[in-house]
Amino acid sequence: MKHILTDQWDETLWAKAKPVYEAAFPEHGRKKDAIVKRMFERKLCELHVWLDDIGSEAAAMALTAADPNAGVLVIDYFAVRRENRGQGIGMACMADMRRWAEHVKKCRGIVIEAEADDSADNANRMRFWVKAGFKPTDYVHAYIWVPETYRALALSLDASNPLPEDGEQLFKPILRYHEKAYRR
Repeated sequence: MKHILTDQWDETLWAKAKPVYEAAFPEHGRKKDAIVKRMFERKLCELHVWLDDIGSEAAAMALTAADPNAGVLVIDYFAVRRENRGQGIGMACMADMRRWAEHVKKCRGIVIEAEADDSADNANRMRFWVKAGFKPTDYVHAYIWVPETYRALALSLDASNPLPEDGEQLFKPILRYHEKAYRR
């Protein structure tokens, strides 16, 4: 797989990532194209796309944002094309993001929020994140604009300066990112 990364709005690359994004996240749980485009214009995020071996379709995608004040990479969205799941692609993509976060962005860790309600899909997602090295927290965050609750998960990259284990603390860079993303 080829990992393509950009911090600039790229209509062609977004067109490859978008089917994976839309299939993985329900309409009420994903950002509209205009918001994503605005995030790029404001230099808030990066788009990661992993192309299949032919290079014609996205096998996986992610939207991330570095928070230099907290020293973390926030994974906003991460998805593997449904027909590619269970083949180790997600773990390979996470390895790419982990190396990039640690060596290029100089992050001390990675944080993500995952839906907290008890469902088979969420249990599968949680198993993936734990297998990828993330530690779930007990804190559950309720947003006012979506019905789902979310749990923070963290992956420390620097043993000498690990991320906090307190989920409420881990949500701070996530919330800062969302605030900037949705601000008009």
